[in-house]
Amino acid sequence: MRRRLINSTLAVVLVVIAVFGISLVIVESRTIESSARESVQSDAVQLVGVVENRIAAGEKVSARALARQIDHDRYAVITVPGQAPIHLGTRPAGQVISATRTGAHGESAMVLESRTVVSQQIGRTLLVILAVALLAIAAAVVLAVQQARRLAAPLIDLAGTAERLGSGDPRPRHRRYGVPELDRVADVLDSSAERIAKMLTAERRLAADASHQLRTPLTALSMRLEEIIATDDHDTVEEEATIALSQVERLTDVVERLLTNSRDARSGSAVAFDLDEVIKQQLEEWRPAYRGEGRGISRSGTRGLRAVGTPGAVAQVLATLIENSLMHGAGSVVIHTRVTGNQAVAEVTDEGQGVPSDLGSRVFERTVSGRNSTGLGLAVARDLAEADGGRLELLQQRPPVFALFLAREGLQGRENGPDAPKGGPGEDRPPVR
Repeated sequence: MRRRLINSTLAVVLVVIAVFGISLVIVESRTIESSARESVQSDAVQLVGVVENRIAAGEKVSARALARQIDHDRYAVITVPGQAPIHLGTRPAGQVISATRTGAHGESAMVLESRTVVSQQIGRTLLVILAVALLAIAAAVVLAVQQARRLAAPLIDLAGTAERLGSGDPRPRHRRYGVPELDRVADVLDSSAERIAKMLTAERRLAADASHQLRTPLTALSMRLEEIIATDDHDTVEEEATIALSQVERLTDVVERLLTNSRDARSGSAVAFDLDEVIKQQLEEWRPAYRGEGRGISRSGTRGLRAVGTPGAVAQVLATLIENSLMHGAGSVVIHTRVTGNQAVAEVTDEGQGVPSDLGSRVFERTVSGRNSTGLGLAVARDLAEADGGRLELLQQRPPVFALFLAREGLQGRENGPDAPKGGPGEDRPPVR
């Protein structure tokens, strides 16, 4: 690239010098020769005039009197009627330039100049033109090298940027070179780098979210399969198989939901659903695990609520909260449902020490965890909730109260069940233990 730029620039300069240089040499040669002829003719006219004046004045026409009228490198012959020819200077050898003039009294003057003098003047002019041409070529070389560096260095840098993008490093460099075309290429590469970085981040986030979110359904499914293997009762096998199938469906829904969110977080699939059914499903799935830990899980609050959202996503959010209570909490876990304004709220609380005070609202940030876990569960749960217009909040740190807010389809609700709160229908929050 650099060599081509230098060669092309030099080629253009040489063509220009050749065209204009040859034309200039021809013009200058003709100008010098024409000027020499005019000068010789001027000397001849001047000599004839001087001779006429001396004849008119009655003065003698001699070589001594006329010696100062011509240049030393010229030769003149003056002829006066009745006198011998007068010779001035030394007659040149070889080719000459001559001019002859005749006066009114019959006198004449012939002036000669050697063509060698003209050739020397033309040679000096050619040397000047050649020196200027060489300076122009040298300047062109310097400018071509600088221009080649200016253009080649950004291209090499852009090639390095493209290679870096291909090797998996999508960081934009934000370098500009002062050349509009190259800056445009740099803009495109930086934009591509930013898009690639976003795509890689989304893919990595999807992989992390999928591995975390699939862990809970797979664990529950494995427990159901273990129950099927351990029992010989046909009814129990059928019941556990039915629950396992529902868990497989929820697992499929989780995968589809994660893929949907990775493509477009705004493309929600919210529908009206029975919140009681989702909570009942979670209680059935998690009771064996809590029973194995010697702990209990129950629900309380308003029944018959219909919320707007994606049932699978809501189930996954509740599963994340229930799993966090199982892993990090203590005592019994209560899922309390209530109504606030036009929203249905499902709160999950336990009797543990709660969220550390130094975490607070940061508990929903990715990689933030107080118990050496991945820190992804609550972050993904909040994303799932917000995808359908809901929200997930930490209402109380000690004891912990996590609340899932969902839009309500209807305003009616009722209180029933043996585990309803003792405060009656007006009770809006579970008792704090």
